[in-house]
Amino acid sequence: MARWVLHVDLDQFIAAVEVLRRPELRGLPVVVGGDGDPSKRGVVSTASYEARAFGVHSGMPLRTAARRCPDAVFLPVDKAAYDEASAQVMAVLHESGAIVEVLGWDEAFLAIDTGDPGLVAKEIQDRVRAATALACSVGIGENKLQAKIATGFGKPAGVFTITGATWWQVMGERPPDALWGVGPRTARKLAGLGITTVAGLAAASPRELAGQFGPATGPWLVQTAHGLDPSQVTAEPYVPRGHGKDVTYQQNIAGWDQVTAEVAAIARQLAAELAAGGRPVRRIVVKVRYAPFFTRTHGRGLPEPTLDPAAIEAAALDALAAFTRRDPVRLLGVRAEFAPD
Repeated sequence: MARWVLHVDLDQFIAAVEVLRRPELRGLPVVVGGDGDPSKRGVVSTASYEARAFGVHSGMPLRTAARRCPDAVFLPVDKAAYDEASAQVMAVLHESGAIVEVLGWDEAFLAIDTGDPGLVAKEIQDRVRAATALACSVGIGENKLQAKIATGFGKPAGVFTITGATWWQVMGERPPDALWGVGPRTARKLAGLGITTVAGLAAASPRELAGQFGPATGPWLVQTAHGLDPSQVTAEPYVPRGHGKDVTYQQNIAGWDQVTAEVAAIARQLAAELAAGGRPVRRIVVKVRYAPFFTRTHGRGLPEPTLDPAAIEAAALDALAAFTRRDPVRLLGVRAEFAPD
């Protein structure tokens, strides 16, 4: 028996929960986001596979989703329903006897000693479906990185395995942003260095990449390209690193005085929410999304960890002062980063 890592990911989770509640929607393009009104500003939380076929995806403005898929059914977000469904799924996973690391509503890592990880994966899929009627995909690997990437190959409702022995066959010729944790911006920077594949990234010099990406990120990129991941699956509960509050405005805010007033109000509301949790914060980050959909952030550290509303508001306004662009604004957000425990 060997230690295997499984990554369980519920398929189109939010949309699937809604379809279970409204069976008449099965097979139709379903988009969940905001208050369900695509004429208002808001973003897509998730889309069914039928809607994704039209190019609708998470994070897209609802209005754009409506243009791409005018026949879609738009539904409002119902967090309580998703919390309940997620809790049922995670209870099933904990009953498997594996070490379970919950990543969010719809995914988790499992570490288990078994001689047949494929059989375990099938059993988990069957148990999740029996308990909740929800489908999930399972990726299998020798570490978390391999398992996470494998899940994408298994969707929807399938099982896929990536190991060190198959890594290069599956991943070698894929672009660097096919790796978990490597985004499009990093991939573009790598392409500027002539690195366009995972195999090319694996062959790169960690020292040279450290000069381009930093002493931690550069070597990590090469390590990841080799399919290696030293992190362990842990049963420790997830502890959020921060808490934020965003407000989307149905009409653009053109005057910066109003922007300033709105950021101050959001900061005060955020401070009230933070007080209930009791975790001091060490940094405040302000997000501005300009019209039509261009986002920038600036942050400010606090002199010492605090929950003082006045200090949180002052830091937010200080961060806002770093924005030099004064174009109309459609969304404002303030996020607090918690001090280490």
